[in-house]
Amino acid sequence: MNINQQFLAQMQEAAQLLQTEGPMAATAAIQRALNGGATPAAPHATPSGKAQPDGLIDINPVSAADEAPQPPRAGLSGLAQRLRARMARGAVQDVQDAQPDGGGNQAPLKGQFLSLTASTPAGSRTYKLYIPTSYAPGGALVVMLHGCKQHPDDFAAGTGMNALAEEHGCLVAYPAQSKNANGSNCWNWFQAGDQRRERGEPAIIAAIARDVLRDYKADPARVYVAGLSAGGAMAAILASEYPDLFAAAGIHSGLPTGAAHDVPSAFAAMQKGSIKAARAAGIPLIVFHGDADKTVHPRNGQAVLAQRTAGRASAATVEKGKAANGRGYTRAIHRDGSGKLLAEHWTVHGSGHAWSGGSRRGSYTDPQGPDASREMLRFFLEHRKNA
Repeated sequence: MNINQQFLAQMQEAAQLLQTEGPMAATAAIQRALNGGATPAAPHATPSGKAQPDGLIDINPVSAADEAPQPPRAGLSGLAQRLRARMARGAVQDVQDAQPDGGGNQAPLKGQFLSLTASTPAGSRTYKLYIPTSYAPGGALVVMLHGCKQHPDDFAAGTGMNALAEEHGCLVAYPAQSKNANGSNCWNWFQAGDQRRERGEPAIIAAIARDVLRDYKADPARVYVAGLSAGGAMAAILASEYPDLFAAAGIHSGLPTGAAHDVPSAFAAMQKGSIKAARAAGIPLIVFHGDADKTVHPRNGQAVLAQRTAGRASAATVEKGKAANGRGYTRAIHRDGSGKLLAEHWTVHGSGHAWSGGSRRGSYTDPQGPDASREMLRFFLEHRKNA
């Protein structure tokens, strides 16, 4: 096979991957073709040549889709140029997402996945909004906050939340961290300027939720926030600072509000666990954490729980089980003295720093665990603000 035939075959492979595996796999195939078939080496060092510590800066691996699309090169085939153009558009709307079923097949979704922007005095961020075909005004809204080195499309694919949105008729918003704000796409949960109401990133994310409420007539009593890792830490901040906006929150592999105030204290909290509960979370929480997480210590999940239950909870009801895909778990249900549900704490045994029950189509997922997305949405829809 000559070089031109090989390149054409690789472009055809990329076109097929775009339909079956999504834009991340197709982009990687294009990059392999443009590099003569070689897979680009993953970066292991900062521009200064110093390796970055695992965790705060590079919790999640960089993927091909993290890189900005480049304009078509002269001499590329028409197929390659069309693929690059489609990648650059960023799947603006009428996009088919997919969620693997139990047999590993993918069921296409017909809803819209819009690319939008929110601008506030605190700054602006782009975000993706999934509108299921089943949505009607008055539906719930879930705000999903990705982890470091992730982006909305990656997080949507990994969590499968869009497929669940079709089942329940709710909107799902995925705010995107800006590389200008954090070079590794981490939410800046460890900075004092991004930990308070109507300041910094909490203000921007709250504005995104309010924009969707206004523009798509969602139910203001059913607005929820969830996140993974750095996104989970930011979700905890939003739970503490915006109890008037969010009715419940989900924190997966995250940290409690106030766990850090700068980079050194952030690393300390991640590696050793937060030693105290800071400002109380005033809304119901569902917490997931793997007990083999070596990036964010599992004690952080316990500290998140303590922010909600301190001084209010009676003895927890503890259940043990095993996910259909293999991992065991312990679920602790915490109520106050009157029986009101305060929080659920899921410990996934043997799982590391990954979204439990997620799809391999996204980064940092553990398909063997219980389905965190389904359990979070079930928990969310059991709660209404001021109810």
